[in-house]
Amino acid sequence: MDNKIILSGIWVVVMLTYLLGDVLRLMSGDLAKMMAETRFTPFTWFIAALLMLIPILMIFLTLVLPQPANRWANLIVAGFFILFNLVGLPTYPSLYDKFLLLVSMVFNGVTIWYAWHWA
Repeated sequence: MDNKIILSGIWVVVMLTYLLGDVLRLMSGDLAKMMAETRFTPFTWFIAALLMLIPILMIFLTLVLPQPANRWANLIVAGFFILFNLVGLPTYPSLYDKFLLLVSMVFNGVTIWYAWHWA
């Protein structure tokens, strides 16, 4: 199978994993607790939107970028999200959030593996 399709599919999985965490946070009431404890500014929401847009863009960019740029984009972005989620992992109190972040990091690791071995 074409690496572009595989990598794009992995980004779909990562994005859906993030969305599942958001839905569970809403349903469990954890989001309401976070909102009560933290003051979110318009800039904070902008940064959150920007961060969540990156995996969505990677779904598309992985399909259209030429191989060298594609490979490096996947390596850099997946590596960034592994580090970003490792730093954020301790801030999530719920077990489901920690589990979903670990799942997303595994898939980011798979992204790095496929991109690294892309001939």
